[in-house]
Amino acid sequence: MKKNVIIIGAAGRDFHNFNTYYRGNSQYNVVAFTAAQIPDIDGRKYPAVLAGEQYPDGIPIYAEEDLPKLIKELKVDDCVFSYSDVTYSHVMKLSAIVNANGANFVLLGPNDTMVKSTKPVIAVGAVRTGVGKSQTSRKVIEYLMAKGLKVVAVRHPMPYGDLAAQKVQRFATVEDLHKHKCTIEEMEEYEPHVVRGNVIYAGVDYEAILRAAEQDPDGCDVVLWDGGNNDFPFYKPDLNITLVDPHRPGDELNYYPGEVTLRMADVAVINKMDSASPEGIQTVRENIAKVAPQAIVVDGASPIRVDDPSVIKGKRVLVVEDGPTLTHGKMKIGAGTVAAQKFGAAELVDPRPYTVGKLSETFKIYPEIGVLLPAMGYSDQQLKDLETTINNTECDAVVIGTPIDLNRIVKINKPNTRVYYDLQEIGYPNLGEIIDDFVKKHIR
Repeated sequence: MKKNVIIIGAAGRDFHNFNTYYRGNSQYNVVAFTAAQIPDIDGRKYPAVLAGEQYPDGIPIYAEEDLPKLIKELKVDDCVFSYSDVTYSHVMKLSAIVNANGANFVLLGPNDTMVKSTKPVIAVGAVRTGVGKSQTSRKVIEYLMAKGLKVVAVRHPMPYGDLAAQKVQRFATVEDLHKHKCTIEEMEEYEPHVVRGNVIYAGVDYEAILRAAEQDPDGCDVVLWDGGNNDFPFYKPDLNITLVDPHRPGDELNYYPGEVTLRMADVAVINKMDSASPEGIQTVRENIAKVAPQAIVVDGASPIRVDDPSVIKGKRVLVVEDGPTLTHGKMKIGAGTVAAQKFGAAELVDPRPYTVGKLSETFKIYPEIGVLLPAMGYSDQQLKDLETTINNTECDAVVIGTPIDLNRIVKINKPNTRVYYDLQEIGYPNLGEIIDDFVKKHIR
């Protein structure tokens, strides 16, 4: 008898777990996905063209809140938890719901879900979202490119549109972002790569994506896995780099699957040391030693710069930060906030009285965001609501702390300046030395 399965997800790891473990597996029948974290992704289907011949009608995607009813109605045996950046209490609460309704609660691990590459793989992950994975990925790529190597980045999935069309996506220019109808969240991850001249892949089917990346027309010597949230890699890494955040000390041992990622680390980077407390730095250092004693520890800072400090100094500013970092990342401070403080803003203006539409809903779901404005852009409506909220807010200027220039996608009717931030290693060991050793070992 086949086991009936529900995959509990958020449009990313869930699809990967299906593709690598359940697709074509005659022992299982995946009857549904459930969706959380990301707005407006339930009510769709995982399409038949991706699901395989066992699923000629595709697989429906429901809201996670329907889980108890679905388990009973669909006679479900196993529920497979498949998303990231959540507390252990959140995971076990879902386990209790699943078990109380009669089903098994399952967590798939690396051996059943990691794909092996024909090229050397460096993976960059983190214990929470918003720690600085992307800037670390860029630094690693710089070291590799300086050695004349062709690097192809592959980003953890964010397939919020037409899943069949997003099976394999290649981004080499800013125009590709428009061609693939990227959300703000996707642009924030892809644009920094393409403007620096390297190719990045993403999509839904990550084995197909890897094979395309390995055969990229511009060449591929190394695959760089650019992780999402605090998930462990989809590809088997030859070098596994994990970032920890001294602004959220202790989270590295309390969030799933961030602790998995840390325990697997070959290198642990303590980022943002320039703006964190000594106590926070010491806590994460001790926790690395406790659960990942094999990891080489790299100290790092995330210094910021802005286009025009005069836009900030003495002004009442609205700070716009990366959306996921503020929402499920639960950060209380971002690059825009640090810039506002560093360059002498008179006040951070609270956007909540001025929010409209989907952004008002975001603040209801995540009230702890406070006076910062998350750059939410999963849909055209959210983009419109973001633009309206920014322009409604009674402030002197806007500080853009997102990884991309918002001026390119929304019209801001106030003076504004953009914040930039890069990884800066402190002392030794550093990533340069680690990449030297990696190249000697894996590149012939």
